[in-house]
Amino acid sequence: MTQATIPQESGRVRFGQTRRHVNVPEGLWLSCPGCNQMIYSKQMQEQLHTCPLCRHHFRVTARQRVDMLADTGSFEEMDAELASIDPLNFIARKSYREQLTESRNKTGSNDGVLTGRAFIKGRPAVLAAMDFYFLAGSMGAVVGEKITRAIERATTDNLPLVIVSCSGGARMQESTISLMQMAKTAAALARLHRAGGLFISVLADPTTGGTTASFAMLGDIIFAEPRAMIGFAGPRTIANTIKVELPEGFQCAEFLQDKGFIDRIVPRSELRSAIARTIDYCGK
Repeated sequence: MTQATIPQESGRVRFGQTRRHVNVPEGLWLSCPGCNQMIYSKQMQEQLHTCPLCRHHFRVTARQRVDMLADTGSFEEMDAELASIDPLNFIARKSYREQLTESRNKTGSNDGVLTGRAFIKGRPAVLAAMDFYFLAGSMGAVVGEKITRAIERATTDNLPLVIVSCSGGARMQESTISLMQMAKTAAALARLHRAGGLFISVLADPTTGGTTASFAMLGDIIFAEPRAMIGFAGPRTIANTIKVELPEGFQCAEFLQDKGFIDRIVPRSELRSAIARTIDYCGK
């Protein structure tokens, strides 16, 4: 008996057949944490690292942040040679020295903040951007020193100061040395204020701990990206400490704006224009 040939339907695998796997390059598609949809990574990057469906703002490196804000070719980095040491010989699961080496190899930077002079839509400014990919953007001696120097440069040169915060807070590997940076940066901002300077603080996801408790919330104008997590301690720590049920979303940018802690929530696509208009409005 002659066996009949059964035509195959396109795109459908019948019982007994082996599905042919198609190799998809790694990183071509990714799952959006905001809407749980699969999105094309190149399209996300073209839209300033935001989801084309729900506008979720992905975290970016400090260098990507500078590229988004500064006019092309205008950024002049300052204090790039400053690098953390290990004053306490700190060792946890890994030594602090190992962690620093890994972060430097991953980010291409010596520490967790990038500072320099730049033009933002033609307006000269001192710009600083924290890098969450370098030890969670934590603030150690070098981060505090670079931010302080940026503040002092803005004061001396009478330039507006823009700092984009994205940090897990103080760097525990440096203990009290890290905590000292809170007072140091706040004191520098007080001098900038007395000199009549302008400080625009931009809060990205996340901005927490000692960063929130110092310079991040001391801006003359405070912007935040949509749905950014902003706070001091974690929700569980707060709940266990004060034994009070906390309102839903109490550490998101929208809640803080409603309570008056933030002046305006600005999508990433509008941030350059918002900063430039603020500089013009304040006469800087």
